Amino acid sequence: MKKLTHKLALALLLSLASASYAKAETAIFAGGCFWCVESDMDHVKGVTSTVSGYAGGTTPNPTYKRHKGYTEAVKVEFDPKLISYEQLTAHFLRTIDVVDGEGQFCDRGESYIPALFPLDAPQREAASRALEQVEKDLGQPHAVKLGDNPSFVAAEDYHQDYYLGDNTVLTRFGLIAQSEAYKRYREGCGRDARVKALWGDAAFSFPPPANGS
Repeated sequence: MKKLTHKLALALLLSLASASYAKAETAIFAGGCFWCVESDMDHVKGVTSTVSGYAGGTTPNPTYKRHKGYTEAVKVEFDPKLISYEQLTAHFLRTIDVVDGEGQFCDRGESYIPALFPLDAPQREAASRALEQVEKDLGQPHAVKLGDNPSFVAAEDYHQDYYLGDNTVLTRFGLIAQSEAYKRYREGCGRDARVKALWGDAAFSFPPPANGS
C-alpha cells in the first residue's frame, strides 16, 4: 500500500508539473549581445528558461559567423501566473538602451539592434503599449524595432548560458575563465553604466539581488 501511495503521489506531482509547464508562454527579445540578455532574463522572477539565438531572418541554418538578416535574440519562457508578457517586456526594455537603434553599447550593426518579436496579436498589442510607456517615461522617442517575423533559431551550444561558463578562453586579458571574460566584456562595453544613466532608479540592477527580484 505504501508503494502504491508513493507512486500515486509521484504521478500527481508529475502531472501538476506537466500542467504548469504546458501553460508556460514564450517571448522573444533582442537587446544587443544575447549573452547579456540571457543573463538578465534569467534573474527575472517568473522566467523558467532562456535560449540564446537568432531572430527575424529568413535564410536557413544561421550560425554565429553567418546570420545576415537575423538579430541576436533570446527566447524566454515564463510563467504567466507570475509575470505577464507586458510586464516582462517592460522589464526587458529597462535592461537596454531603448533610444539607440544602431546597435547596443559596444556592439553595432543590424545583428545587435534592440527589437521585440511578438508571437501573436495580443503580444503585439502589449508590446506596443510597453513601448508607448517607454516614451512617456523617458520623454523621448524609442528606437526599438517591433518585428514582423518572429522566426527564431537557437544559437550554438557554446553560446548558451555563456555567462556561467567555466571553460578557459583566450581574451585580450589573457587566458581566463569564461564567466570572468563575460564580466569584463560587459563592464568594458559600459552596458550597465549606460542603462543606469538612461533609466535611473528604474534601471535593471546588475548583478541582481540575491533573491533574484
